Amino acid sequence: MAGTEPGKQLAEGKTKIIYELPNNEVLVQSKDRISANNALRTNDLEGKAAISNNTACKVFEFLSKIGVKNHFIAKHSDTSFTAANCDMIPIEWVTRRVATGSFLKRNAGVKEGYRFAPVKLEFFYKDDAAGDPQWSAEQIIESKLTCGGLVIGRHQVDMMSKMTVVIFEVLEKAWMSLDCSLIDMKIEFGVSAKTGEIVLADIIDSDSWRLWPKGDRRLMKDKQVYREFKEVTSEGLQQVIRNFQWVADQLDSFIPSPKGQAVVIMGSPSDMVHGEKIRDLCLSFGFPCHLRVSSAHKGTDETLNIVAQYEASGIATVFIAVAGRSNGLGPVLSGNTSFPVINCPPVKAEWGPQDIWSSLRLPSGLGCSTVMSADGAAWCAAQMLSLTDHVIWSTIRARQMNTWLALKAADFKLQTTADTN
Repeated sequence: MAGTEPGKQLAEGKTKIIYELPNNEVLVQSKDRISANNALRTNDLEGKAAISNNTACKVFEFLSKIGVKNHFIAKHSDTSFTAANCDMIPIEWVTRRVATGSFLKRNAGVKEGYRFAPVKLEFFYKDDAAGDPQWSAEQIIESKLTCGGLVIGRHQVDMMSKMTVVIFEVLEKAWMSLDCSLIDMKIEFGVSAKTGEIVLADIIDSDSWRLWPKGDRRLMKDKQVYREFKEVTSEGLQQVIRNFQWVADQLDSFIPSPKGQAVVIMGSPSDMVHGEKIRDLCLSFGFPCHLRVSSAHKGTDETLNIVAQYEASGIATVFIAVAGRSNGLGPVLSGNTSFPVINCPPVKAEWGPQDIWSSLRLPSGLGCSTVMSADGAAWCAAQMLSLTDHVIWSTIRARQMNTWLALKAADFKLQTTADTN
């Protein structure tokens, strides 16, 4: 992206500046500046801009990979990134897993460490002069905020609430994989000038969340360290910059190599189209899927050799048996491996009931499941592997959210059309 020159300044905040770019894009430029308590405390902090930008880019890249819609386009320089131009919705959406900080001040009697399950969702109207007051969902709806030509009503609040919780959950899961607890975080949304959609926008960096390695508040790596200084010193600021760099470094491990795999074993080469469809769907979840051909009836020894190869790999594996007619493949696999087995027969209309029955009626001591569609088999394999892979887990969560959002948007469109008729 080098060579893209920023245009006029569109906005400036405490820690960033937004510049206009062509094609409804903007440049988000971070500052070497840290602030707290609604800017009652501010300091220059050399190196913060680059660390904040690096952090934000890695977080948005992770969220983009798993399917969360956001404004991020690409890293532009060490201290800036390009994004879709958005009309920002002036609400901070805060998600809390653990009670701490300002929540304790506003909720007397709640002890620090109280764990919210499900997570606690709060809203704050962005108004520096008023100290960013807390709002209810009803206040947001009744204020009839208009952003990007869209009036923010009940449907939009519901959609952003859903997105906020899911974004927190997937980032929490990623940090959990690194033995670090995501305690709370704040995010913002905007209406994209390109699509008219509500998307995650602004910036996510170490100003945005609380992080406690090993779940220990004493090891905090977030801006709370700066907030709690009785007196700001150069040594203290260096500690803050080291903490922020630690966070940015950890994010390199947010997207590890896949920890699991699927193996589609087909009873015949004629099952290839069905097997390839399952493979492609598995790949879309971010884990490898291998295609093999072996008949449990005609080549039992070779079938078991294939199983042994994958058992010896040391990688968590889900076997998917694709066999029609008399399905002995799934039961033979299930009876000879500890890995999970999914039957997904390529059902033909003329013998469909019999083919399905041969997958469902199992001898005792076998546990293979039967899924009728290629899509369902891939989803089932993904959910199994998600138990030990946070990227797959997050991809599933994001897809479920996107389905929910699409239904919500369709309902909103229907209601809007009905109101105008």
